[in-house]
Amino acid sequence: MTEYPKTSALMARGCEFLGTEHAIMCGAMSWVSERNLVSAISNGGGFGVVACGAMTPDLLDAEIAATKEMTDKHFGVNLITMHPDIFELIDICGKHRVSHVVLAGGIPPKGSVEAIKQHGAKVIVFAPTLALAKKLLRSGADALVIEGSEAGGHIGPVSTSVLAQEFLPELAKDFIVFVAGGIGTGDMMAAYLEMGASGVQLGTRFACATESIAHSDFKKAFFRAKARDAEMSVQIDPRLPVIPVRALKNKGTDAFSDKQREVAKILDSGEIEMAEAQLQIEHYWAGALRRAVVDGDIENGSLMAGQSVSLVTEEEPAAEIIAKLMEQSEAALKRPSRAA
Repeated sequence: MTEYPKTSALMARGCEFLGTEHAIMCGAMSWVSERNLVSAISNGGGFGVVACGAMTPDLLDAEIAATKEMTDKHFGVNLITMHPDIFELIDICGKHRVSHVVLAGGIPPKGSVEAIKQHGAKVIVFAPTLALAKKLLRSGADALVIEGSEAGGHIGPVSTSVLAQEFLPELAKDFIVFVAGGIGTGDMMAAYLEMGASGVQLGTRFACATESIAHSDFKKAFFRAKARDAEMSVQIDPRLPVIPVRALKNKGTDAFSDKQREVAKILDSGEIEMAEAQLQIEHYWAGALRRAVVDGDIENGSLMAGQSVSLVTEEEPAAEIIAKLMEQSEAALKRPSRAA
C-alpha cells in the first residue's frame, strides 16, 4: 500500500520508466547537479541527473563513478547535443551502464540516439515543437521532457501551461512525457499528472537543497528573489542565434550582452564559424554560472533560476522536498472538488 495512492497511480508509468519510487526528475543544472545533489535526490525516491555541461570525458567519467559510490539507485546523465566530444561522452555513460541519458540543447546529432541505445540506456529528449517531438519519438527516443519558458537556464519561448495543453493530448497516451518549467509545488505537479504527464522535472526547487554544493550566497539570492526577478536574456544580434537563458538579473546579465557583441564581431570577421561562435556562448555561460554557484560571486556570475524561485525560501534536504511535493500532490488530488 503506497503512502500516496492517487499520485503514485498517476505516476506509475513514469516510475516504471525511470526505475524510481516517484516520477520526479531533477533538472540538470551545471555545477549544481553533481554527485552530492544527484545521489541525494535518487536516494530520496526521485531521479537525479548529472549535468555534464562542458565536462571533458575524463571529468564525466570521474563524476559518474563518484555518484555511483553514493547511491545504488537509478540516475541519469544530461549531455549537451553541441558538445564536441558527445560520442566519447556517450561511451563513458555506456562504460558505467548509466540507465538513462538526457539529450538537451538542440536536435540530437546523427547517430547519437542509436549510440546511446546500443549501450542499453534509455534516451530522454527535449522538443520545442510538437512536430519535432513526434519525429524524435519515432526516431528512437524513449521519453520526452516538455519545458516551458518559466524554467531556469536555457529556455524556449512558450509557457509550460500552453505546451502541456498542446503536447499531452497528442502524446501522453502512447509515450512517456515529463513536464517541466515553473513547477514548485505538489499542487501544480498534480495538475500536470491529471492532464496525462507521466511525471515532472524540477530544477530551481532543488537548487538550494541542503545537499546542493551551491555557495551560501547563491542560495541566499534565491531565498530573496521574487518570480519577476528571474528574467530572460535578450538576443542582441539576430545573426547570432543564442538560446535565451532565464536568470536573476545582476551585472552578469549585462555582461552577457557585451559577450554577444564580442562574439558577433569575431564571427563577422570570419575568424570563426557559427558552430564555434555558439560554443563560445555556451562556454561563457558555464564560466558565469561557476562564478555564482562555486565562488559565490552573485553580482557578476550567472544566477540561473526559474520563475518558481519565489517558492524557494529555505534549505531543505532533497528527500524532504520530494516528500513535501508528494504530500501536497496527494492532498490536492483528494480534494472533494476533484473527486466530484
